[in-house]
Amino acid sequence: MLKVENLKVRYGMIEAIKGISFEVKDGEIVTLIGANGAGKTTTMHAISGLLKPAAGSITLDGHDLVKMPPHKIVSLGLAQVPEGRRVFAQQTVEENLVLGAYTRKDKGAIAEDQEKVFELFPRLKERRTQLAGTLSGGEQQMLAMGRALMAKPKIILMDEPSMGLSPLLVKEIFHIIQDINKQGTTVLLVEQNARMALAIADRAYVLETGKITLEGTGAELAEDERVRKAYLGG
Repeated sequence: MLKVENLKVRYGMIEAIKGISFEVKDGEIVTLIGANGAGKTTTMHAISGLLKPAAGSITLDGHDLVKMPPHKIVSLGLAQVPEGRRVFAQQTVEENLVLGAYTRKDKGAIAEDQEKVFELFPRLKERRTQLAGTLSGGEQQMLAMGRALMAKPKIILMDEPSMGLSPLLVKEIFHIIQDINKQGTTVLLVEQNARMALAIADRAYVLETGKITLEGTGAELAEDERVRKAYLGG
């Protein structure tokens, strides 16, 4: 489905991503874990077209994404839930969701999909006319996820969905990620909460200073001594 090969990304003279390769197969949850500054968000931005790679290839179902503008990438079935939520604060919950479907032509199905989002996130339904900027952090995260789902993606990229949330909300968000996956959407997850990410991932990659240093199933990496020491508190 999604294939990244020998990806390099530079910021001026600094090489942030140093030739990484990985893939996400249809129906999987794959996670990238790593410390702050490892290059996780940079990798996500390169995949979704927000950053242009210096080298390498990124393909989605055989389509070359490297030279494609971001809105075309969304049309191919890839949506991103950005780090820090980035909801449209001055728009209502409902308006944010409608904006998520901006590339779609099947207008009749948009209202139907909005109801599906409300089934997944009942709290958003209660707040459908509320300005997004007045929602709690957890509700804004749900809205950012719901907005991405409105694009009807085949694969959804989630960047630090648990950031800044209470432990109870973190559990809820991870349950929802699993539900989204069970309903047929492939997930690429970037997450600092390595324990939770590995618990739900089919496969995982460890990113350290722009390089992939380990890969395996979520369960394998959760048991790996190096991962336990570096990311799971021993």
